[in-house]
Amino acid sequence: MTEQAEQDWNKVASSTLKAELARASIGYEELTERLAVIGIEETYKAVAAKINRGSFSFAFFAQCMKALGVRDVRLN
Repeated sequence: MTEQAEQDWNKVASSTLKAELARASIGYEELTERLAVIGIEETYKAVAAKINRGSFSFAFFAQCMKALGVRDVRLN
């Protein structure tokens, strides 16, 4: 995969997660708290950095969806 293609997919992942946060009216601080409730210990700074750069694992994405209570994700 080219570097440009990887960056494009990172943007899709980041945008999708940000959209779900906006839909739930939740910021990074509350997401960090909700992640802790399901046993995922991350700092606010680490969560913000992962989401803003868009280079996070699918496991992290799934953890965030679980913390947000999202059961279905739509990709355009």
